[in-house]
Amino acid sequence: MTVHFDQPITGRDTGPGNRTRPPADASGAPGVTKRPLVRRLRHGRPEDPRWARPAFLALLLATAVLYLYNLSASGYANSFYSAAVQAGSESWKAFFFGSLDAANAITVDKPPAALWPMALSVRLFGLGSWAILVPEVLMGVGTVAVVYAAVRRRFSPAAGLIAGAVLALTPVAALMFRFNNPDAMLALLMAAACYFVIRALEDGRTKWLLWAGTAIGFAFLVKTLQAFLILPPLALVYGVCAPVTVKKRIGQLAAGLAAIVVSGGWWVAIVELWPASSRPYIGGSQNNSFLELTFGYNGLGRLNGDETGSVGGGGGGGNGGGAWGETGWDRLFGSSIGGQISWLIPAALILLVAGLVATGKYRRTSATRGAFLVWGGALLTTMLVFSYMQGIFHEYYTVALAPYIAPLVGMGATLLWEKRDKAWASLTLAAAMTATAAWGYVLLNRSSDYLPWLKWLVLVGGLTAALGLIFAGRLGRRLALGAAGLGLVAALAGPAAYTLTTVNEGHTGSIVTAGPAVAGGRGGPGGGGAPGGGGFPDGGQNPQNGNGNARGQGQGQQGNGFPGGGLPGGGQNQNQQNQNQQNGDGGRMGGMGGGGGVGGLLNGAGVSAEAKELLETDADQYTWAAAAIGAQNAASYQLSTGDPVMAIGGFNGSDPSPTLAQFKQYVADGKIHYFIASGGMGGSGDGTSSRITSWVEATFKKVTVGSTTFYDLTQKASG
Repeated sequence: MTVHFDQPITGRDTGPGNRTRPPADASGAPGVTKRPLVRRLRHGRPEDPRWARPAFLALLLATAVLYLYNLSASGYANSFYSAAVQAGSESWKAFFFGSLDAANAITVDKPPAALWPMALSVRLFGLGSWAILVPEVLMGVGTVAVVYAAVRRRFSPAAGLIAGAVLALTPVAALMFRFNNPDAMLALLMAAACYFVIRALEDGRTKWLLWAGTAIGFAFLVKTLQAFLILPPLALVYGVCAPVTVKKRIGQLAAGLAAIVVSGGWWVAIVELWPASSRPYIGGSQNNSFLELTFGYNGLGRLNGDETGSVGGGGGGGNGGGAWGETGWDRLFGSSIGGQISWLIPAALILLVAGLVATGKYRRTSATRGAFLVWGGALLTTMLVFSYMQGIFHEYYTVALAPYIAPLVGMGATLLWEKRDKAWASLTLAAAMTATAAWGYVLLNRSSDYLPWLKWLVLVGGLTAALGLIFAGRLGRRLALGAAGLGLVAALAGPAAYTLTTVNEGHTGSIVTAGPAVAGGRGGPGGGGAPGGGGFPDGGQNPQNGNGNARGQGQGQQGNGFPGGGLPGGGQNQNQQNQNQQNGDGGRMGGMGGGGGVGGLLNGAGVSAEAKELLETDADQYTWAAAAIGAQNAASYQLSTGDPVMAIGGFNGSDPSPTLAQFKQYVADGKIHYFIASGGMGGSGDGTSSRITSWVEATFKKVTVGSTTFYDLTQKASG
């Protein structure tokens, strides 16, 4: 008997891959034959084809190998977070609060959950690039697994494999799942939340909403209010489509909300109730309050650009733009961001609409349509916010979209493939393929020197596949599969090339991007300048020549060879430069050369052997070996020496901590040995950092080591 998509099977709607599932049991649980867990992990579900589980495991293994390749080239990656990881590996108090140093002067400007896996890894294996970054790689593999599992349940193993491959080969995903910013864990938790909601749509059991709420609540402890972007569409979809009564739906949603409050609120409550005098200052806040940080700098300020203490001074501005780039519906397709994430956005949107049309006659409780609504709602909501937010916005934020795009591509493509004998389905598949090929050509053409042949392969191959897909229903199975295979290769060739370039390069600093340099973009492979596509908001220059990644000469361009080939002009990649970071004897390169020197706001400083020796001398007699303006500068010296270094003013140097009076008391009590001259990062105007710098320079003895100036806070200046 042939079963069509719009026919119910044992009370459940169908979808690709559901056709052979057994009936639901008496309890109403999904009609899936159960195997013991270990056997299911090894062999998959009985209804799956024999190749499904080996293919899935091969996908996870390939993702792990891809993301682990050349991992140590990034050294400590973002030294801001690496310093907090190092501190958390030495002090449980620093671990809990997310302090930047083990002496607990100030925290990072985010909640600490994303730091915890890395800090535990460093505590177990010691400080090093792999110990910090392997947990991020595992999160990437986990996200691919979650997306596969979510798509495979309602569709087919083939759909899950397509979705997983699309996610793994998204350039910004390859970047951030090898980097130590919070975005990797956020992407994993958001994907998990969507998975749990889809499970709840299948059987209406409350436990899945509790798990979804827990995932979202914990995501709040990763990146605060960004975790809530997908909450409205998920709640709306469940409220409308769940297979239970209205009364029960309301109660279940309330239970899910309670799970969010508990899983995300326990840490907040402890921090807010903890006496401020015995905990570190909350970095990024102006009043030492995590709630202020949540709703200000990290919350509404990101939307309207009113971010007190921000590096850019706020992005709100007229004409749809601000210090962090132009806003508008096409922001995610622009020069700086397009190559990071947008390769398959046109196809995902087309396939989302097609999926909703194809399931339009399904019952209200259709979990197949619900899956499209969950992933599509999450994608559209996040895209909308990213497109119009006027506050701080970096290209790598778009990794949050990757777990939503991939399922829509996998689900939509396989659903239409099953319906390819219908003209509208084959034409829609062809349209999605045409849009993908054309947009891939545009993105590749933005970097004219980067694999110039590839854009033609993508365009010609994609259009040829689209032509074949138009007639897929009339062609023989082999020819149809050939057209589909060609289309998949053409669709993934561009992002795969960008991904290979990304994993071949080291990425360091606070602003990083994937892929090669593009016309009108912010830098080369990983290059992400400051706001506005180049220098800092005030017109100054990024300490790494406009790149968020330390590069050799010739950064930002690839030769005509394979991605990751030699850089033109004899430039060197980051691999050799970062070796000293891993050995703890070089600190951050920061574009400063090997002799030491101050870092910058977005990148760390080079720490010479002489400077390291100076700070390590008698360091155990002080609470802080040194103090420096700005977290990146302090982090460089802390990671190099292993001793606590106070970050005056937090990340930007603009937080009012410590006050001048507090700093004077620390010095009088003999808690700080050296002050590291800021080289122009003394804070602005009469701010706290500026006042501390002026007092130190006027009071204490100057010590010059190489190109770096220190002030010995135990010796007064002569005269």
